[in-house]
Amino acid sequence: MQNFFIKMILKQIMDPIKEEREGKVREVGPQAVWSLSSCKPGFGVDQLRDQCLETYWQSDGPQPHLVNIQFRRKTTIQEVYLYADYKLDESYTPNRISIRAGTHFHDLHEIEVVELNEPSGWVKISLKDASDQPIRTYIVQIAILSNHQNGRDTHLRQIRVHSPVENYCFAAIKFPMLTNVCCAAYSTIR
Repeated sequence: MQNFFIKMILKQIMDPIKEEREGKVREVGPQAVWSLSSCKPGFGVDQLRDQCLETYWQSDGPQPHLVNIQFRRKTTIQEVYLYADYKLDESYTPNRISIRAGTHFHDLHEIEVVELNEPSGWVKISLKDASDQPIRTYIVQIAILSNHQNGRDTHLRQIRVHSPVENYCFAAIKFPMLTNVCCAAYSTIR
């Protein structure tokens, strides 16, 4: 019973939608063009982005399996959330993932490599540059390098891409609140 309670606490902490509702981050996935290295018919980008944990993307081909997320303009990316479930997908569950970023497909560089040990739920992958700030990029590529039990194809149930709400360059600057009616009338652009 205690393990169940601990897992529930971890699931609450690792809930990307809760962070979005609290206004800490915003999901920028809809602003991107998504493509996959391969997929089985009926198990593609639409299932990966439908916000339903029962559906999934299933790759169909040799590894590495790739998810390409391409933005029209340079975008600040703070973290990527992946939903994987070892209990349901077993050998289809990713084990080793590489996150890459760049300005185009020919200059992608590795930001993070993550080892997953039988994941069951949301996995948060923070993306930071050398100065420990969220990355700014045109392309994020998620490469599934290996699966559990040496599986060939992979299942990912959902991916969410988060950008910070505040512009991180100006996060340290605090502006005073306009409290009187006269000043508040000029606080917005008309």
